[in-house]
Amino acid sequence: MRGPGHFPALAAVLAVVAACTSQPPEVAGPAAEGPAPGESRYQHAQDGAPLRHIEPEDVADAVPRPDPILSAGNKSPYTVNGVTYQVLDDHSDYRARGIASWYGIKFDGHETSNGERYDLYQASAAHKTLPIPCYARVTNLDNGKSVVVRVNDRGPFHSERLIDLSYAAAVKLGYMETGTARVEVEVIDVAGVDDRRGSTAGDYRFLQLGAYSSPDKARNLQDALQALLASPVFISEVQSGESLLYRVRVGPMTAAGELQSVQQQLRTAGYDAGQPLP
Repeated sequence: MRGPGHFPALAAVLAVVAACTSQPPEVAGPAAEGPAPGESRYQHAQDGAPLRHIEPEDVADAVPRPDPILSAGNKSPYTVNGVTYQVLDDHSDYRARGIASWYGIKFDGHETSNGERYDLYQASAAHKTLPIPCYARVTNLDNGKSVVVRVNDRGPFHSERLIDLSYAAAVKLGYMETGTARVEVEVIDVAGVDDRRGSTAGDYRFLQLGAYSSPDKARNLQDALQALLASPVFISEVQSGESLLYRVRVGPMTAAGELQSVQQQLRTAGYDAGQPLP
């Protein structure tokens, strides 16, 4: 998709693989509308580096985690510019060498192929055939520098290029100024990844009913929900700044229609229907 001035616009790619992209729950309005005829959806006509430059030591590796592989962004096969691509069924042993490019301000803040938001200061990447999301270690073969990236986008749709890295990842590998580099890409196999690309149960298997700074409030809600529902109710802790948040969640729900049934039970009992999560 990308690289400074070298790849087709992301809009064209997403239009071709529209079935791949999940729509985030954003408020409708002028910002959510498409561009007028003849206009680009991007603020910047040309890609490039941001005004705020960073150093390699400022770039943190992506942290591999067992993110589920959903249908969003993984339509297969798909066709771009007359070329058909097949997303890999098994990518655990993937290793390849080729040319890496990078993309920057033109795409910053826009949706990736699986509906996430591209942040040029994070270590991420676009790849034509790896399932998304997944994680890979990318090594610059000319200087030995490496970075761990989260692959969450499609591209680059140039036959001679293997992978497109974020601005931050290119800085860490030392090729931001040259534009391209010879790299090796090796997938990081993460245990516990749930591949639900063909699941009849749908992409969402959990509901979040609340997030509290007080563990007692979270436990009270957990007890009340568990008395109401047959599905498991649990508390998931997450660090938020300097404190912990206690998230009350229902699931996993694996049967088709189970999540919708639970939401109806919650509404009937006077609760919010909850936030669906993968």
